[in-house]
Amino acid sequence: MQVSIRKMGNSQGILIPKPILKQLGLVDVADLQVNGDVIEIRPLKRNAREGWAQDSQRLAATGDDAMVWPEVGNEGDAELVW
Repeated sequence: MQVSIRKMGNSQGILIPKPILKQLGLVDVADLQVNGDVIEIRPLKRNAREGWAQDSQRLAATGDDAMVWPEVGNEGDAELVW
């Protein structure tokens, strides 16, 4: 697909058609790299647990970190020696 390079403020850029952005899963941010003479635009690979530490601290600060399920025990647990 041939695209025009356009002036955008003090820079230049291209417009990426919406169907292509959707196909690649690009929404707000992307990874942009130059590989030889090729410009590569890819979705960011995010850590699946990114932000968990901050979220757990926020939940603890608001007191919203209580157990959802009651403690579950088995018959005879009180007699066990650990």
